[in-house]
Amino acid sequence: MKPISRRTLVLGGLAAAGATALPARSSIITATAAVPYPFQLGVGSGEPDAGSVVLWTRLAPSPLNADGQGGMANTNVAVDWQVSADELFSTLVASGSVTATYAAAHSVHVVASGLNPDSDYFYRFRAQGHVSPVGRTRTAPAAGTNGRDLVMAFASCAHYEEGYYTAYRRMAEDNPGVILFLGDYIYEYPATAGRTRLHLGGTEITTLADYRRRYAQYKSDPDLQAAHAAAPWIVVPDDHEVENNHAGNIRADSTPTLTAAQWTARRAAAYKAYYENMPLRPAQASNGASIPLYRRLQWGKLATFHMLDTRQYRNDQACGDGWKVCSDADLATRSLPGNTQETWLLNGLAQHTGTWDIIGQQVFFARRFNASGASMDSWDGYRASRARIQQGWVSRGTRNPVVLTGDVHRAWASNLMADYNNANSAVIGSELVTSSVSSGGDGDGATTIPDVGTNPWLKFFNNRRGYVRTTVSPTQMRADFRAVAKVSEHDAAATTVKSFVIEEGRPGLQAV
Repeated sequence: MKPISRRTLVLGGLAAAGATALPARSSIITATAAVPYPFQLGVGSGEPDAGSVVLWTRLAPSPLNADGQGGMANTNVAVDWQVSADELFSTLVASGSVTATYAAAHSVHVVASGLNPDSDYFYRFRAQGHVSPVGRTRTAPAAGTNGRDLVMAFASCAHYEEGYYTAYRRMAEDNPGVILFLGDYIYEYPATAGRTRLHLGGTEITTLADYRRRYAQYKSDPDLQAAHAAAPWIVVPDDHEVENNHAGNIRADSTPTLTAAQWTARRAAAYKAYYENMPLRPAQASNGASIPLYRRLQWGKLATFHMLDTRQYRNDQACGDGWKVCSDADLATRSLPGNTQETWLLNGLAQHTGTWDIIGQQVFFARRFNASGASMDSWDGYRASRARIQQGWVSRGTRNPVVLTGDVHRAWASNLMADYNNANSAVIGSELVTSSVSSGGDGDGATTIPDVGTNPWLKFFNNRRGYVRTTVSPTQMRADFRAVAKVSEHDAAATTVKSFVIEEGRPGLQAV
């Protein structure tokens, strides 16, 4: 994917300063501003297919205002948008105008269509006399074609208070074709004294204004803005976008105290704010206290992305949650994605529409246990559900299943086994677990695999923050585990700690 040049960045910087210096010609959006700059939260794109992509921005001249409205008046605002084949916007391929409303926190979701497959594009917005920064995006290959090899980065868990977002910056510098984010984009916690940087607000967020303001604080970060501007994103939430460790409409605890009606209102507020701040298609808009997020995206015949929601439809965590021995975790009636989503996933895995079936989801998938038991919040708390999915892809002849995971704030890599009770069982897939962007702080850099004696399918562990960069081709998927030296200091270097290759038609990890 073509990197953003210094000129593009300069144009974006001029816009941020109220750029009136852009050439006034028909193919350029010009700016004649008399009001504060509204693009403080940057731009983004997402949900690419072969002919379209979602373009996102949100108008917020004062992003951190307590009312969550970003300093915008209660009025509609016209927002112009352009897509170009070049970063100078001399050749427009799509353009239009959309209305940003107060009710949607002046967020904008444009489905830019009529684009060519497997192509790079640049985009920008204009509103209230100001021009936005320039973003870069990409479309998927045409059906039946592989297109170019795909550089795909994935990440999760970006606790603002626990460190700087250097991993986002390093992802942007890798010039990926697409970025997957697998949950915990924000954290709902109140400010905690002594952290690297502090949340705004002295209590846990629960209202729509709270969630909008929290997203604004996170999205004000320049490294996060750089990652959104670098490539289209495909996103799914986990728990902290609403509340820690909730299971559907069941809370993990009673802090803060909420009535049933208040808990329903909190979920509705969280999902509305999530949609407003993510580059999602209108089909993913929230509906009260729910949001339809599990979906499939096709990347030509190279890959199928099956994006799961493992939080809204799950049975409650077994045996009161936590890490423990629990026979209820084996009950056939228990499901992590819910029965409907399980069926949807298995039906998709039976279609064989891509060389690689990539399952983007939130919590640890491979079996991991010790004398203390296993995590009831992970697939180990829903073992029959995991077995149905694994046996399902085997019986359906799914050739190259790869599970991508977030949540645990450490990097892991695992083989997936037909029978975890038999160390010599067949390897039937692979799991790649990204570390966090910042959650957990610097980490100690440990690489010794915990509990590998009882879990011999575990092949890698690292306790640093970072992300995973994959390169997907018709013959192999290469995974580079990228680690940031420190998140307590801004702009630290990143290194590749370990690399694996998964060969087409040969399940399991091969160390590079």
